Amino acid sequence: MSNNKIDTLWFTRCAGSGRGGVPTASGIAYRLGWLDDEFINDGIQLRSLQEDGNQSLRHHHYEHGLETLIREGGNLFAIPAKAQGAKTRLIGLTWIDEGQSIIVRPDSDIRTPQQLKGKRLGLPAFRDADIAENRRGRSITRFGSLAGYKGALASAGLTLDDVTLVEIGSGNPAATGGDKFGGWQQSLQALLDGKVDGVYVKGAAAADGARKQGLTVGIDLDKLPEKRFRVNNGTPRPITVHEHFIENHFDVLVRFLTQTLRAAEWAKTNLSAVHEILQAETGGTAEGVAAAYRDGFHQSLAPDLSAERVALFRQQKDFQLAYGILDRDFDYDAWIDPRPLEEAQRRLHDLSYAAGTQKRAA
Repeated sequence: MSNNKIDTLWFTRCAGSGRGGVPTASGIAYRLGWLDDEFINDGIQLRSLQEDGNQSLRHHHYEHGLETLIREGGNLFAIPAKAQGAKTRLIGLTWIDEGQSIIVRPDSDIRTPQQLKGKRLGLPAFRDADIAENRRGRSITRFGSLAGYKGALASAGLTLDDVTLVEIGSGNPAATGGDKFGGWQQSLQALLDGKVDGVYVKGAAAADGARKQGLTVGIDLDKLPEKRFRVNNGTPRPITVHEHFIENHFDVLVRFLTQTLRAAEWAKTNLSAVHEILQAETGGTAEGVAAAYRDGFHQSLAPDLSAERVALFRQQKDFQLAYGILDRDFDYDAWIDPRPLEEAQRRLHDLSYAAGTQKRAA
């Protein structure tokens, strides 16, 4: 494998400014300065698509056209991009329960999945641009909601046929305030207007929006008994790279992943600092972050390719194919390349062993 010189290493994750950011080990490593430190002596500039000034390049978060881009983000972008021919490889998966819930009005009787039967649930409209550009997966609130309802109903032995899905919002959510609170305001507004009995939301910013408008959590989807009922856009969350990156800059990729794994280890014993970082990463308040990310989430930020996560991710790919998000099916198993993460795990182990040896010697 060649390791030709590169001058810019790009990475992207879903982050910030009240637009649905999520916890990632790469985001934490970036905020701690570890990624910059790793590459500064090589003259490699680390750049995030989320930084100011990079607006013209942010479309690569959706279609993965940058050859030296590491993407850790929602699967409603990564899977359709692969189905449309993007030359990517899946190199890692994370699982972080991130405040998925069905929000209701305070006087609602909905408290369990069984009580969803016969209810009206909001299904956000497709965004006009996503239909025009054949990027259906970018209508995240629509398909996140659909998967959320499907999982909740399945946990009670019900299906989508047991509820009424009500189309809500418009194809231009920004014009009606829909970009607020992580993009979930159109859903919350439909609930406030009495058009529906419940809406799906996820994340710290959405939790803030619901609370500020006097709405409440009817069903905490993070508490559903099995992970298969909680599979959605970010669960599991994929790390993908261009094939060119693996073939030509394998060592650079492994070094990035090693720092990501190191940040995941650091997070295990630094919860308060992680919460502070996540306020910047998610665009949520301290209260919103605490509400969305609970139950020891900081213990399991590291990516892996375990059999469980690979199977859960296959479930999401099959969901997207069944509901018309994908243009075509593809060879899922051939998409996966475990080599970079395996090497990063080995290097982190060696670093930890060396540090432990030095500490004992001292």
